[in-house]
Amino acid sequence: MEDLVFVVIVIIVVVDFLIERIVDYLNTTKWSNRLPEILKGKYNETEYRKSQLYRKANYRFEIISSSFSFIIIIFMLIFSGFSVIDSWSATISSNYILMALSFFAIIGLAQELLMTPFSIYDTFVIEERFGFNKTTVKTYISDKIKGLLLAAILGGVILTVIMVIWSKTGNFFWLLAWAVVTLLSIFMSMFYSILIVPLFNKQTPLEEGELKNKIEEFAKKAGFRLKNIFVIDGSKRSTKANAYFTGFGPKKRIVLYDTLINDLTTEEIVAVLAHEIGHYKKRHMLSGLATGIAESGIMFYVFSLLVNSPALSNALGVDEPKFHIGLVAFGILYTPISFFINIITNYISRKHEYQADHFAAQFDLGKPLVSALIKLSEKNLSNLTPHPLYVFFHYSHPTLLQRLNKLENQ
Repeated sequence: MEDLVFVVIVIIVVVDFLIERIVDYLNTTKWSNRLPEILKGKYNETEYRKSQLYRKANYRFEIISSSFSFIIIIFMLIFSGFSVIDSWSATISSNYILMALSFFAIIGLAQELLMTPFSIYDTFVIEERFGFNKTTVKTYISDKIKGLLLAAILGGVILTVIMVIWSKTGNFFWLLAWAVVTLLSIFMSMFYSILIVPLFNKQTPLEEGELKNKIEEFAKKAGFRLKNIFVIDGSKRSTKANAYFTGFGPKKRIVLYDTLINDLTTEEIVAVLAHEIGHYKKRHMLSGLATGIAESGIMFYVFSLLVNSPALSNALGVDEPKFHIGLVAFGILYTPISFFINIITNYISRKHEYQADHFAAQFDLGKPLVSALIKLSEKNLSNLTPHPLYVFFHYSHPTLLQRLNKLENQ
């Protein structure tokens, strides 16, 4: 049985890699030096040609980095690498929780060591070449250290709680673990911007002035109670612009990147925020949270059926069932299910984006939203003509051209 599970695991890894590379290649067939007709006179042609070069650089980088990751995982599977790490973790402690924490700590550190050179090249070569990078070496190192500590603390606590539940509750494991992760998801949705973001970025209240007045004026018109508007120092790391909405109830807040304020007019910023408020008014955030909760429920239920299976651990070269080995095997086996779930959630997300655009257009902000989307796409060197299959698999937002067509026909 373990041989069959091993073969299935290898097939899933290989097929997943091949599908991604085929879809990536199809995406390149849509590259063109000709600016789409709808954007002529509205989009800087020099920036458009630059975006094509940016796509090509990222495509080549993705092939190399993803192929390297693929080779590593195949190597680990064929040469029982996970079994070797399991034996190392067993020398650290015989306690099943400490053993699992040691196991994932070794894997996590190894992954960081192997992938950091790719991350450095992406940040300091590709992003630098195209004028995006503002990250200093000091900030990069600080982010890495903070990220590792955060992953170790949060990941360690969550894994420990789930393993204790697994060891104590038997058949009810998946239900209680699901409840814990659900509560954590809700908590993080409400407090992420308050607890996590400040570790990496500075957030300051939007200063008094025309922009704040216009935003508050629109919020009142839209029937949206808004007290918290913050500006984040996104320019500390990149010239790319963004804005997002986070939290629920009294904890909800709008966060503007300082780059967004620098790049757009007041009316365009209000239009972008109208779109974000549209998500809230249409309850898209609650829908997304509910979808994520449902997905984690499916995942924990399926995992509970397989975690104690000797075949899963044996397939990775470990003689007896162990939680952490079963979790690794399950993570790979779950890939096809996750693949199809992501297609569905991306489809729903794209519909939500259209609805949020329509919400902004209802307040006569369609034209400034169009100009804002064009500016942001131009500034971020976005791909204007992705392959439809790539959009279907990966895009949580409609393409710029799709959004413009919808907005201009409303």
